[in-house]
Amino acid sequence: MKKIVIITGASAGMGKETAKFLAQHSYTVYGAARRVDKMSDLRAYGVKLLAMDVTDDASMSDGVRQVIASEGRIDVLINNAGFGSYGAVEDVSLKDARYQLDVNLFGAARLIQLVLPHMREQQSGKIVNISSIGGKIATPLGGWYHASKFALEGLSDTLRNEVKPFGIDVILIEPGGVKSEWGRIAFDSLVKVSGHTAYKPLADKFADAFKATEEKNPEPIVIAELIRKAIEAKRPKARYVGGYLAKPAVIARKLLSDRMMDKMIMSQIK
Repeated sequence: MKKIVIITGASAGMGKETAKFLAQHSYTVYGAARRVDKMSDLRAYGVKLLAMDVTDDASMSDGVRQVIASEGRIDVLINNAGFGSYGAVEDVSLKDARYQLDVNLFGAARLIQLVLPHMREQQSGKIVNISSIGGKIATPLGGWYHASKFALEGLSDTLRNEVKPFGIDVILIEPGGVKSEWGRIAFDSLVKVSGHTAYKPLADKFADAFKATEEKNPEPIVIAELIRKAIEAKRPKARYVGGYLAKPAVIARKLLSDRMMDKMIMSQIK
């Protein structure tokens, strides 16, 4: 029997690639996003499309109900929807900060609440939360993005032990650099928010450092493959790491003191 998957943020990048990849490997995939028109090409791979805004409760509830009505179960939820809004903490409005948390954290949390009753009834399921190495390491000018990912990590660690007795696994995926829309959105917000403030010199250096590494990012298929590995493991690990500089960065975080970590980060922003 094919496993039933819901993946959010399926209109671009890692989400679209994962939806396509899993559909090609015998999963029944529901790709969810606000921009349904951006997912139209996924139909050719058998992906079923859901119009879903992860900041709108009714939209998420309707999407889960639609999948249950059609399939009778949900085996895998992949919380992939997210974006990076960059700018100095002093410069970012709290309205924008709340929206960052709504998309990256609270949307994921609400979908988890919606699917858990069905997974508990099945006594099985996988919840995959797409975090980031930015949920382990914080750089300047990404405060609210990092706050959202650090929080998602903590939420996942709590949830993992709460739902384990019901046969449900909670898995974190921590990508490093990957080719996607994410970088352009983060860069554009950085320039808009802090490109003309007291933090402009730092923002300019950060933008240059970002551009220098952008070409080294692998295609999003590396994360799609990692997700498949995680959901097919009999005893999945709590965390999987992939993408440009992901493993070295996580190892450095474990080994270095905070002061040394700060020096290493700032040495890359010249």
